[in-house]
Amino acid sequence: MISQLSWKIGGQQGEGVESTDRIFSTALNRLGYYLYGYRHFSSRIKGGHTNNKIRISVKPIRAISDDLDILVAFDQESIDLNAHELRKSGVIVADAKFNPTVPEGVDARLFAVPITAIAEELGTSLFKNMVASGASWALLGLPLEVFNKAVEEEFGRKGPAIVEKNVEAVRRGAEFVLEQAGGSLKDFELEPSDGQPKLFMIGNDAIGLGAVAGGCRFMPAYPITPASEIMEYLVKTLPKFGGAVIQTEDEIAAVTMAIGANYGGVRAMTASAGPGLSLMVEAIGLAGMTETPVVIVDTQRGGPSTGLPTKQEQSDINAMIYGTHGEIPKIVIAPSTVEECFYDAVEAFNLAEKYQCPVILVTDLQLSLGKQTAENLDFNRVAVERGTLISGELPALEDNKLFKRYEFTEDGISPRVIPGMKQGIHHVTGVEHDQEGRPSESPVNRKKMMDKRLKKLESVRITNPIHIDAPHETPDVLIIGMSSTGGTIDEARERLTKDGVTSNHMTIRQLYPFPADLVKPYLEKAKTVIVVENNATGQLADQVKLHAGYADKIKKFLKYDGTPFLPSEIHTGCKELV
Repeated sequence: MISQLSWKIGGQQGEGVESTDRIFSTALNRLGYYLYGYRHFSSRIKGGHTNNKIRISVKPIRAISDDLDILVAFDQESIDLNAHELRKSGVIVADAKFNPTVPEGVDARLFAVPITAIAEELGTSLFKNMVASGASWALLGLPLEVFNKAVEEEFGRKGPAIVEKNVEAVRRGAEFVLEQAGGSLKDFELEPSDGQPKLFMIGNDAIGLGAVAGGCRFMPAYPITPASEIMEYLVKTLPKFGGAVIQTEDEIAAVTMAIGANYGGVRAMTASAGPGLSLMVEAIGLAGMTETPVVIVDTQRGGPSTGLPTKQEQSDINAMIYGTHGEIPKIVIAPSTVEECFYDAVEAFNLAEKYQCPVILVTDLQLSLGKQTAENLDFNRVAVERGTLISGELPALEDNKLFKRYEFTEDGISPRVIPGMKQGIHHVTGVEHDQEGRPSESPVNRKKMMDKRLKKLESVRITNPIHIDAPHETPDVLIIGMSSTGGTIDEARERLTKDGVTSNHMTIRQLYPFPADLVKPYLEKAKTVIVVENNATGQLADQVKLHAGYADKIKKFLKYDGTPFLPSEIHTGCKELV
């Protein structure tokens, strides 16, 4: 028996690859296995190769596997593109309809199953994904009853007749391949899990859930990959709590509506990807100048322009930090796990209101859309903190005086009111202004206002600005990453240890303001520093150099082909750079 296994299904987009993966992984989750998934899909509605890969383990995992145990293929292209990942004596379950062949040089066992023929015998070729699922599930020696339960959950809304047909498709696929293979494959049978069902979700859903828990009640947004699932989650969820989602005509409208809602006292957010963030830049400056809280989620993808809209990249760092004309206070947070997506969404709203500025919550495509096992969420950690927002009565003002919405204070954070509060009237404008909001071009006032706004950043500290695993006082290498790279780096470090290379690992979660005082001590002690990131110029590495120094020690290990890092790539890359 084995402790972990990797399974992939491939075919043309629109022929059931996604639903097959969903049911297969759901059934495994019900059995209590730990899972980590990755979706490779095309930027079109239908057609083009797509595949979903799931890593299954009896222990926690946070990375894609280097190799592959079982490949389920709906066409020859899926075999040709993915068979090279198969380990020695790996398995291909393919539709006999296209006369599948194993590429030269690939050592794999091929099971040609009449997937389409069985499906058509049951009434429609649409059942072929369940035939294929049943076949690969049976090879693992897992109970069909559990899989059938997942099928019932997926298709139950369509009625018992459809459920029965899908269950029959699973059974026939399983029976055919077991007869062909002479039973389940002993070298592919998984060790028993702990049997405890676990949370299984994507980062986008966790962000949506965190937003609701954190008091968000309004989301204006424009659909865009890979952010749309946040909007889709909140469309279903916010109305249950008296909230609403509006699909806007573009991202400019989305962010300005979110700013307006926050000005009115309603916690609001929007979510997008790089192209949408570009459109929001001017409005982000407005939020900074008017000191209006707003939360913006940026799910990074391949750029520039339309770029690679369905592929992995981490190239928006500079845009998030510097992307506005002039200088404003802003906070940029980068969760690195699904659980952190939830907790950081809550914290983002608290920070936005505490510091009265834009807060950008940044993920990447892998963290946004890669479905994975998560620890149970602790809702006792959720607290709504509204900063200096005044909820009581205000004292009467002197004649011809307005409320000092932008009052000079020691920490730069001024009192805030919502529209309509008695004695709270003040101007709100995007031009420079005095303490009451009146436009002002006074050089003295300008300097004081700029200093006031930027002073807010001096005290910003999110929960766990960095994660550090530093078992070595003076390691051969300190590996730095962000967002979804953490688990992959940890697996690479295990291999470096076997090679006699000592390593520490830092994940930077507070990208701006940069926590230089926390980072510097670990840079100082390391012999070499390697920054691992999915972009072509090393934007995170440049931030480390700029704020923390030690540029002579820092080396960049970059990947920008649209795919996430594999443990073997980081292992090999670090060995070459140390």
